[in-house]
Amino acid sequence: MIDIEELRDCYINTPSKIVLLVVDGLGGLAHPDTGKSELETANTPNLDALAQVSACGLTTPVLPGVAPGSGPGHLALFGYDPLKHIIGRGALEALGIDVELKPGDVAARGNFCTVDSDGLLVDRRAGRIPTELSAPICERLDRIEIEGVQVDVFPVQDYRFVLRLRGERLSESVTETDPQREGVPALPVRALNAGAQRTAELVNQFVAKAAQLMSEEERANMLLLRGFAQMPSLPPMGEVYRMNPAAIAAYPMYRGLATVAGMKVIPTGRQFSDEVETMRQNYDAHDFFFIHYKPADAAGEDGDFDAKVQCLEALDPLIPAIRELEPDVFMVAGDHATPAITAGHSWHPVPFMLNSWMTRGEGIPSFDERACRQGSIGSIPATNVMLLGMSHAGKMAKYGP
Repeated sequence: MIDIEELRDCYINTPSKIVLLVVDGLGGLAHPDTGKSELETANTPNLDALAQVSACGLTTPVLPGVAPGSGPGHLALFGYDPLKHIIGRGALEALGIDVELKPGDVAARGNFCTVDSDGLLVDRRAGRIPTELSAPICERLDRIEIEGVQVDVFPVQDYRFVLRLRGERLSESVTETDPQREGVPALPVRALNAGAQRTAELVNQFVAKAAQLMSEEERANMLLLRGFAQMPSLPPMGEVYRMNPAAIAAYPMYRGLATVAGMKVIPTGRQFSDEVETMRQNYDAHDFFFIHYKPADAAGEDGDFDAKVQCLEALDPLIPAIRELEPDVFMVAGDHATPAITAGHSWHPVPFMLNSWMTRGEGIPSFDERACRQGSIGSIPATNVMLLGMSHAGKMAKYGP
């Protein structure tokens, strides 16, 4: 798998523009009753029309058979080898909401959840409670004191929050408390090496105090912690690719990813229509735009096939507004598949299409898994997406003499 820096000498600065639309959790699997995936079921005339004049294929985010998190899935699309550049989700979530991470800090991504009287998980997302309910809980948790460490809790969005630990001899090498399924209790934090034992003990103290503090809540009466991480470091996209990249994402974690990758994060609203308008207003200032669509992934994780179909259909009417900007290259990709029938991320290849002045269509009738499998791009590692985009935009020189 190639990495962003391996062809550094081939990248050229040009005024041509690239738009990469990442539809989170794009890929799916066939519904047992219909034999059609979410994309095949959805009425998406604009995506289908774009596919008919594009080069199409499938991408593998990490490796065949490996179900990726959103972090590795996006990093691969940006050209970073996800096996080489490991970034914990806690750091991304923190950076996405402008939480300062100093060297030595440890951040974790938190979910509020619901447990029954026996402490067994009933809902890992506490019914997706809105921010107006979760923010006051975060304020109470932020007052927890533990000897030897500074504890800070920040609301993110809806049922999610960030835990930041600041102190001496902290480590990110600890296990998560989320068992990834319901009907079982949250897991205790364990140290993955001797140097992380202190951090594990501190986190377990925090969880115990939080559980006591939240016990009277109706829905968010417990919490889960994932993705313990310290501040990462990546070669900046703009410097390596010789571009001026920008990111537009409503959801904090993806702003965090863009920050780590060295993109300029442009503030936007909560709806995808806001993101498209933000890109239009800033279009002259950048030659690469990463724009993110989240709802399809959330519906897939909920196991709601019809809702994911509706989310894909809601995206479709905004495709013409992006095309009206006339980017030299317009790519539609997914960071991973989130089939509703598995209610989680999967390892299945993800539909991908690339439109440029060079593409005139190749008989692909629609944008979905089955159709893209027949496209000229074939099945490629997701790390090749940027190389294809750069080449079609005239931003790649010949390799070798």
